[in-house]
Amino acid sequence: MAYRIPIPTDIKLHQKSHILEVTFDTKEEFSFTCEYLRVYSPSAEVRGHSPDQEVLQIGKADVNIEQIESVGTYAIRLLFDDGHDTGIYSWEWLYYLGQNQARLWNEYLDKLEKAGAKRAPSGIPLTN
Repeated sequence: MAYRIPIPTDIKLHQKSHILEVTFDTKEEFSFTCEYLRVYSPSAEVRGHSPDQEVLQIGKADVNIEQIESVGTYAIRLLFDDGHDTGIYSWEWLYYLGQNQARLWNEYLDKLEKAGAKRAPSGIPLTN
């Protein structure tokens, strides 16, 4: 039997709280911080063209999504207020990010710590 990619039935952006809620046709609902989506952008600018080309995203704690654009019937493009707008978030990628959120977030925090980098933008203390 072929794997069926879950499809979002609802996508809500809460700009004030920097949260994107995505409900899939599996009845699963995921709440993503804009920071999480930004640091796990599927763009070549972030992911590179191979795993060794990945660019660690730092100082993204306060990033927000300014706009969401549909990409056909298979994805959305998120436009962030830091100017990043090249990631195409397929339904499969969003679902993967939702199902693996805790593990991926911890991996990101570990990478930051190893790099001696911060989530907060340079010179701004992180309050949350």
